[in-house]
Amino acid sequence: MGGQVQGQGWGPGAEHRPQGPPGIGHGGDAQFLESGQSPRRVLTATPSAAASATASPSATASEPELRYDPAADLRWLLPRPWIWVSRLVVVIWQIGWLAITLATQSNSRDAGVQQRLARRILTTLSELGPCFIKVGQALSTRPDLVRRDWLDELTRLQDDLPPFPHERALALIEEELGAPAAILFAEFPSHPVAAASLGQVYRARLADGRWVAVKVQRPELPFLLRRDLVIIRSLGLLAAPFLPLNLGFGLGEIIDEFGSTLFDEIDYRKEAANAERFARLFEGQPEVTVPQVERSLSSRRVLTTQWINGIKLQHRRELLAHHLDPAALIRTGVIAGLQQLLEFGYFHADPHPGNLFALAGQSRGLGHVAYVDFGMMDSISDFDRITLTGAVVHLINRDFDALAKDFQRLGFLNPNADLRPIVPALEEVLGGALGENVGSFNFKAITDRFSELMFDYPFRVPARFALIIRAVVSQEGLAMRLDPDFRIIRVAYPYVARRLLAGDTVEMREKLLEVIFDRSGRLRVERLESLLAVVEGEPDGGDLLPVARDGLRLLFGAEGRSLRQRLLLSLVSDDRVNTEDLQALMGLVRRTFSPRRLANGVLARLNPLAA
Repeated sequence: MGGQVQGQGWGPGAEHRPQGPPGIGHGGDAQFLESGQSPRRVLTATPSAAASATASPSATASEPELRYDPAADLRWLLPRPWIWVSRLVVVIWQIGWLAITLATQSNSRDAGVQQRLARRILTTLSELGPCFIKVGQALSTRPDLVRRDWLDELTRLQDDLPPFPHERALALIEEELGAPAAILFAEFPSHPVAAASLGQVYRARLADGRWVAVKVQRPELPFLLRRDLVIIRSLGLLAAPFLPLNLGFGLGEIIDEFGSTLFDEIDYRKEAANAERFARLFEGQPEVTVPQVERSLSSRRVLTTQWINGIKLQHRRELLAHHLDPAALIRTGVIAGLQQLLEFGYFHADPHPGNLFALAGQSRGLGHVAYVDFGMMDSISDFDRITLTGAVVHLINRDFDALAKDFQRLGFLNPNADLRPIVPALEEVLGGALGENVGSFNFKAITDRFSELMFDYPFRVPARFALIIRAVVSQEGLAMRLDPDFRIIRVAYPYVARRLLAGDTVEMREKLLEVIFDRSGRLRVERLESLLAVVEGEPDGGDLLPVARDGLRLLFGAEGRSLRQRLLLSLVSDDRVNTEDLQALMGLVRRTFSPRRLANGVLARLNPLAA
């Protein structure tokens, strides 16, 4: 979380601003894209001639890394009441007055009143600065938590904030890159195309004719973030014991996770490395595009990347007007998010509409999407990743005993907690959210009911899951803006089912065995049939040919030894063949992989209109 605070000599001699490395900035929220042709997927950049001759990208390479350290920041701020007392009064006054206003007027049916309230929320968060704007950005992705007539105003927090003076941006570019913008770029505008919480973006042209996005951080960000994070953390710790439903548990750690992530976000060198790593993970997947980084024109507080043409994933009507399929784009976003969490273990933690854009074209029924802003990234351990995969399987299979143990392993329940009273409660709340079928499940249903569990049982949110939860709920919130009837599990379950049936990793093969065999070792044909039915019922037609290919490879390949042994033990017991299970299995194979169905799959691949 923390680290050694750089520049301990902060004081009034520097206008109460911290001394030390000048770096850190982020304008990723402000990445701006227009409709047009799709970009090239390139991972490395070729410097422009002008930049190569004049820029000094190594100028900041030796600067020490600036880290978030709540204890050191508190020690710095407490002896400086001229900084924090007035700021504390402002924060309490503005948030308190906003809360009173919302409490007294939010139930009004007058559209004019609601519009004024939305503007009031936007103005309050904007005036309070970057930390509070980030909270508003998270809310702007949640149509299930925030009134729809407030969302349009809140989405302005993503890239429609007042910019800082252009002259300061030009001075910072020259300071960071070693030459004026007029020399580094063949064309540089006089105003930014977008401005967000931590920086603003310019659309510039290189000497070789390529257009790029130049992100420049807002001035004095380290000071502003340190000051406000100390205040937010102190208020949070004071309020934690009085919060209901275990909401105060681990609140300090969650705030520290937020602060640490913010300080990572404002170092553009980290963001550049994040973008390149993210692009490598999705290499070979044309449905996901990542802008290339121009390393010779990037530093700690300036980041230059390929300019991407696209449409924000924000308004369904706008996407349709550009002949883009919202459903195909949603599937891409959700599947890419699942890959990040359950395969790669490295994920984009801020997928709001300002950071995801629709591009022309489709691949295998998936729309083309571009990601931008790689400042807020996080990793998930192999243990958590495998346990989460199992939890999805256990939830779908309504195995609430195993699900309770998953919660315990992940830290949502104390390791010593008695699970006996918790399992029925999980079954009531989560089973009710699932409804009659998988497609009726959504996270709004969970958040509406989960508070009941938190009130009665010792559930808590581990700090390391704060960004994961943010990423998942942001993803679902974005999808629900485009399609109010969308259910994330409709896409998540087929994805998990395909991975289980492919058995392409050791953990997936172990989970497959766990799903299709009961504790006594008997084959559960109905579970296997359920997995195949989910794949077959996918929106893109459920091509079973890859499933048959992967199944044969798994069954007869070296990796399938455990599966073959378990299958034989299940079908043969007491020196007799279990004909009932064998007939059920053979019947399932004949029904699912009939020559006619496989032929239709081949035709669909060759010509989607022929099947």
